[in-house]
Amino acid sequence: MRTHNCGELRKKDIKTKVILSGWAHRIRDKGKVIWIDIRDRYGITQLIFEEEFSGSKTFNLAKKCGREFVIKIEGEVSERLSNNPNIDTGDIEIKVFDIEYLNKSEVPPFTIEDETDGGEDLRMKYRYLDLRRAPLQKNIMLRHSLMQETRNYLNSQNFLEIETPVLIKSTPEGARDFIVPSRMNEGQFYALPQSPQTFKQLLMVSGFDKYYQLVKCFRDEDLRADRQPEFTQIDCEMSFVDRENILQNFGGLISHLFKNILEKDLGDIPVMQYDDAIKHYGTDKPDLRFEMRFNDITSIVQGKGFKVFDDSEIILSINVEGCSNYTRKQIDEITDFVKTPQIGSKGLVYIKNNEDGTIKSSVDKFYSEDDLKMIIEENNSNPSDLILILAGDVKQTISAMSSLRLLMGDRLNLRDPEIFNPVWVINFPLVAWDEESKRYHAMHHPFTSPIKDDIDLLNSNPEKVRANAYDLVINGVEIGGGSIRIHDRKLQEKVFETLGFSNEEAYNQFGFLLDAFKYGTPPHGGIAFGFDRLCALFSGQESIRDFIAFPKNTSGRDVMINTPSEIDSDQLKELGL
Repeated sequence: MRTHNCGELRKKDIKTKVILSGWAHRIRDKGKVIWIDIRDRYGITQLIFEEEFSGSKTFNLAKKCGREFVIKIEGEVSERLSNNPNIDTGDIEIKVFDIEYLNKSEVPPFTIEDETDGGEDLRMKYRYLDLRRAPLQKNIMLRHSLMQETRNYLNSQNFLEIETPVLIKSTPEGARDFIVPSRMNEGQFYALPQSPQTFKQLLMVSGFDKYYQLVKCFRDEDLRADRQPEFTQIDCEMSFVDRENILQNFGGLISHLFKNILEKDLGDIPVMQYDDAIKHYGTDKPDLRFEMRFNDITSIVQGKGFKVFDDSEIILSINVEGCSNYTRKQIDEITDFVKTPQIGSKGLVYIKNNEDGTIKSSVDKFYSEDDLKMIIEENNSNPSDLILILAGDVKQTISAMSSLRLLMGDRLNLRDPEIFNPVWVINFPLVAWDEESKRYHAMHHPFTSPIKDDIDLLNSNPEKVRANAYDLVINGVEIGGGSIRIHDRKLQEKVFETLGFSNEEAYNQFGFLLDAFKYGTPPHGGIAFGFDRLCALFSGQESIRDFIAFPKNTSGRDVMINTPSEIDSDQLKELGL
């Protein structure tokens, strides 16, 4: 039904007889001449209808053609009188001598354009129409390319793609599971996997030393721009490896994807300790496209009579280059930001290190010029810079300063989406105390191995135990995370005990894994990359929804097919519900 696609023809094809099929994108009727842009996923080609050339039958059909009609045309490629540099086929047009309606269309509920007039709810309801738009088609094609290059790289490294079960056992760790009732086993339930974690470890026990899977995972959790109830991971596991082997192999994968998809060379990926990430950037997902590190000035500024500082657990500052000329209004805007409930600071202190050598501060009455110079020196501040200071309890102040740092990065256009600064963050805490449940919870998952030197601390001070875990962070986004796994049964039982599992609970939940560990388990480790997040990152976007063909909305609903929905009472009866 076509000899070429709608993005293929060029000047070299002039005088060629062609057949094109696609959707009528735009129609311009000038009376004696009609232009129709025909579109498919490959591009757009301009068609021209002239009664003398096209014939009255074809010309009249063109007149009646509506937007989004599916049409087939036959014609001859000719040079376009005025070219269109915005499209690949902009030097040519097709002089049409025959047109056929393959299917008519009602007027769409929104325009099928790059910039549409349809709101998100409307576009989600008619997702199949939204997917006709070029930006979304570009996103889905990017997703395809990333999938292919991922497979190409891992296959070249002797990894095997192995599928793991979708109907599995519910476990208490992590986010909430999606539950599936079993008809054949009344009163019992499957869970959809949050991750193939235990299965890929069992594959290591089985002797498949290099595994990967582009796998669907499911988490019943509150949604936001970078979360969906069902999502895709690049899930990987290797045997006979240590952490350095993992970082080298999968840093290689990510570098391969950037090189082959975006033609960008990431270079060597640096490694940062978790403690340093928190100390300098207030987060384990630091955006390293710009510096603006934290400075702890607590010891410098306390004891000077300024009650806000004297009563605080910690006082942090950042140096913002070239901003000493900020107006009162601009500083008030920043102050209002840090005082929002989401940030939670009580106020903001500033010091202007002016270009003329003078110093202006919001706390001049409490601090001498020498005191302020000490703060300036501590921040490595230069004339024309602005120092911003927050104070309070440790956890809240670190979090608030992290948000403030990103705000200033955005204001100064330091977070360029075309620049990619990756970093491996390592040595996370193994566990964290949860005050509500009065027990320790695994920071990663309960199968993560402690750092060898810290194992003895499991008995005396579990919060000091470092995990042999690692996250790959790019531009402030966690792209992937993993760990070296526990492969010794006794150590695994000890970690379960630290996490508050009784022996009976541990065996009931994970007895199959503990039993497997009795039969010669190799040292192993792995990683999982958030594939949807990776797609969004490659396109410089935050939301993952536009990189998934049929996503859910923020309420976890597919408004196109209206799900979740009630099911028939007979189905419930069959399930014993």
